[in-house]
Amino acid sequence: MGLLGERMPPRTTPTERQRRVGAELRKMRIAAGMSTEFAAGLLGVPRTNVPNMESGRSGISAARVRTLACNYGCPDQDFVDALAEMATRRGRGWWEPYRGQLPAAILDIDEMEWHAKRLRIALSVHMPGILDTEEHARAVFEQVIPPLPGPDVDLRVTHRMARQAVLVKPDPPVIDLIVHEAALRMEFGGSKVAKRQLEHVLNESERDTVTVRVIPFKAGGFPGAGQSVIYAEAAVPQLDVVELDSTHGPEFLDSEMQLRKYRAQLDQMQEVALDPIESRDFIRTIADDL
Repeated sequence: MGLLGERMPPRTTPTERQRRVGAELRKMRIAAGMSTEFAAGLLGVPRTNVPNMESGRSGISAARVRTLACNYGCPDQDFVDALAEMATRRGRGWWEPYRGQLPAAILDIDEMEWHAKRLRIALSVHMPGILDTEEHARAVFEQVIPPLPGPDVDLRVTHRMARQAVLVKPDPPVIDLIVHEAALRMEFGGSKVAKRQLEHVLNESERDTVTVRVIPFKAGGFPGAGQSVIYAEAAVPQLDVVELDSTHGPEFLDSEMQLRKYRAQLDQMQEVALDPIESRDFIRTIADDL
């Protein structure tokens, strides 16, 4: 079909990435002072099509993103190009076989990491899942309340290991990890498991795309202490996203104010952290003591 007759099947459960495309189109329309009825009229589609696109329930092509951006008078071509690309990357990711077996929000993290240009990760108690060993991941999942059945633990461990494919894909994201000394000293699974986990982090930090920094206890207080944060940088800053861990599952933030806040928080955490060489020595000392 042509552009005006474009039809894509509705989604019952759009992913976080699909919802984000729709949300950005809605912001664009509102900034233009345009109603859903008027926007639909310019496209020659029923009025309900616009809310469905803006909620992520309706698929949308790159061509339609560009048409809407033109209709709304968006002057930022780099942003439009990035949004169009974001809308059309619908291939089956490595995480798709887990859909229906694991919570959708977990798979949203996978997709976020896979498409990021840079990942800024800060952790105070846990080690980064993207750098977990299998035995460490198992020890963590065995602490979940209510307890997970054995097969569910196995599934989550298998998924956690598959998640690390992002490290070796073509053009992997740059990963800047800030980890607190408390996380380094947590002995999930016992001292031997903890030692191997620290050694694994050291090995992974030798990748050109991975940098690890440590905040020691002696650094004192700092912004965001206690939070687990993943800041995923996109092709343009307007499409960045922050993921926060909680006991109820991941939370995704993308407002300009929130993004600015977490960039500043991560910048300040990096300022109090040891440099990468000192951090490696610090981790090695802890591992040697186990």
